[in-house]
Amino acid sequence: MNVLMLNYEFPPIGGGAANANLCLLKEFAGKDDLRVDVLTSAAKPGFFAEQFSENVTIYKVGLHKKSLHLWRRIEVIEWLIKARGHYRRLVRENKYDLTHAFFGFPTGYLCGRGAGAMPYIISLRGSDVPGSNVRLRLDYKILAPVFRRIWSNAAALIACSEGLKARALNFLPSVSIDVIPNGVDLERFSPMEGREKSERLRLLTVGRLSATKRVEMLIEAVEILHNDGLGVHLVIAGSGSMEGRLRQMIEDKGLDRIVEMAGRVEAEQMPALYRQSDILVSATMQEGMSNAMLEAMASGLPIVTTRCEGVEELVGDNGTVLGAADAEAISEAVKEIAHDRDGYRRMSEAARNRANSFTWSSVADRYTRRYRQIVQNRQGGPALRSATQARGAE
Repeated sequence: MNVLMLNYEFPPIGGGAANANLCLLKEFAGKDDLRVDVLTSAAKPGFFAEQFSENVTIYKVGLHKKSLHLWRRIEVIEWLIKARGHYRRLVRENKYDLTHAFFGFPTGYLCGRGAGAMPYIISLRGSDVPGSNVRLRLDYKILAPVFRRIWSNAAALIACSEGLKARALNFLPSVSIDVIPNGVDLERFSPMEGREKSERLRLLTVGRLSATKRVEMLIEAVEILHNDGLGVHLVIAGSGSMEGRLRQMIEDKGLDRIVEMAGRVEAEQMPALYRQSDILVSATMQEGMSNAMLEAMASGLPIVTTRCEGVEELVGDNGTVLGAADAEAISEAVKEIAHDRDGYRRMSEAARNRANSFTWSSVADRYTRRYRQIVQNRQGGPALRSATQARGAE
């Protein structure tokens, strides 16, 4: 089977979807029955080809990228314009069975224009599904007709969580959407041996510093905990548009010794950062499925989070999902865990046990099965198409 994969971001550019794409390719690498070409981006102008493995080739369209983790509209447009010609050339030169696009837009736009020639899958990731992202509110309104056309013509739409599926169906109820969750590398991310809660509680939050993450709420929660006499330290790992504002907030509140802005942490340093922490905290209002939560779970960290997409699959007896999104509620949940040593140990064990069911190998197997269904559906005529659609609806 011959697959063309599209993703406008790929490590070191991007966030969770870029990492998910990389992990999926690692599972695909070396498979005799699968060949994958990837069209993505690079942080400097030019066009680059990299041999990821014997059966996986990555083609990178270079851009004038200002930040590795934040996309300006002009950069998205630049990628679309430059990638379009390379996409057409790759399709013309290779006999692909299907296209797999990460994000409905901008990547889905490329394969959506050629829907009649080749079937395509869209992996919905979060920001490409209209919702409460303030920064993208105008984009959602302007591009809504384009989104609907791309989704409606796809051979399959796949969300990374049940919550994201629900949000997507709220936008376009007429489509069918499957769910294939994210995975986690259980060897890279593992608990510290003999994990016990620290005397000075070490909190960690990980992610892009945008308005939807509500990191200021976490800072306020830490201030409450500190004023209540609890020894606490918060590490904020990530960068983004809110970084300057958050630094100023920490300085104004006099929390410099309690809240640490770590900036962007390199991927190879993340396992150690999780192991050095006690609890993952999150106040995000919107996710697809949080890679940070999966990595924290695999590392044995209990989770305290506000309610958002993906948490129902991830957080049960290994943490707390808050109904109220405010600093007081977060601080109370953290306090409850901090004051119960046996409860902390049970949550830590439950976190790792729950993470064991989210492997990248199972994610890869589910995608390859979906690929084969689509190819067989295309080759088998109306009778097989009806059977496949019936199976997909079950």
